[in-house]
Amino acid sequence: MPSGYGDALGELKTRIQQARLRTVMAANAAMLQLYWDMGRTILARQEHEGWGAKVINRLSADLRDAFPDMSGLSPRNLRYMRDFASAWPDPEIVQRLLPNLPWGQNVVLLDRLRDPQTRLWYATQCARQGWSRSVLALQIERRLHERQGKAQSNFALTLPPVDSDMAAQVFKDPYLFDFLGTADPRREREVEQALVDHVQRFLLELGSGFAFVGRQVPLEVGGQDFVVDLLFYHLKLRCYVVVELRAVAFDPGFVGQLNLYLSAADDLLRHPDDQPTIGLLLCRGKNELVVEYALRHLKRPVGVAEWETELVDKLPKALRGSLPTVEEIEAELGGTGATPKKRAARTARKPSRGRA
Repeated sequence: MPSGYGDALGELKTRIQQARLRTVMAANAAMLQLYWDMGRTILARQEHEGWGAKVINRLSADLRDAFPDMSGLSPRNLRYMRDFASAWPDPEIVQRLLPNLPWGQNVVLLDRLRDPQTRLWYATQCARQGWSRSVLALQIERRLHERQGKAQSNFALTLPPVDSDMAAQVFKDPYLFDFLGTADPRREREVEQALVDHVQRFLLELGSGFAFVGRQVPLEVGGQDFVVDLLFYHLKLRCYVVVELRAVAFDPGFVGQLNLYLSAADDLLRHPDDQPTIGLLLCRGKNELVVEYALRHLKRPVGVAEWETELVDKLPKALRGSLPTVEEIEAELGGTGATPKKRAARTARKPSRGRA
């Protein structure tokens, strides 16, 4: 082969891939614009001329006769086009945001969401993160929009404004570890092992940008050995993220230990081009005022959030406070032995939010 052939081949491959991607994106944008225009026509006819289901069925049959090689003209898809135009009345959003989403993702948004602002939030996140249909449906089911950016932190006091805003949006509260099953692990090592066993689902729950570095990462400080529960690197924040797990409610003493780990990680792991290491403390409950006081004068960036095996707020708020705790159930049953009824009560109990 002549000199430079390999470089030229690699360059041509890259150009072809980029051109194919642009072609696909342009075709998707043109198709979505067509579907929106068709949906607006159907919507207008239904509103002003009383078109019903039979008319749409007839329209579908006539269009498929006229364009036999074209897919997507079924009665069901025509109704989706109508709903698509109704859900997104603003042409600017259709032209700017939605072309980045395949039609399948748009259908998920139409099926799962009714509130316009919530739908727009998920559409934006889906376009930004490149979610598949199944991942988008999962994030909607897990109500990500209610949890994203909700972790308590001191980022505004410890990071530059741009970095602090980005970091605040990276972390959520609560974290949902439903993939752990119905078991209620009481020891940190059990939780840690289960998260590593399900690292793909764990990374999905953490969010885009997290790269798993290791578990029980050793740090030597002053001749003593310490270990970090879980260590990640965030590609957008350009920093290490130390994750500490607790199977109990938040205690201010946890912050001191995490602060030591952050200082050690900055000295032992951090590259000169990296941003300061961030800590994430995950607990089974927290008193927000206690967390605020514990973080107020801390110089290292730390976020605190709860973790749950299911979203406890599926229960009405009025019922949550009235449910008996495990201790109250055991007191009612008498004694502290592990009777079948007590074990059932432990299994049925939802995790406490731990707020005062």
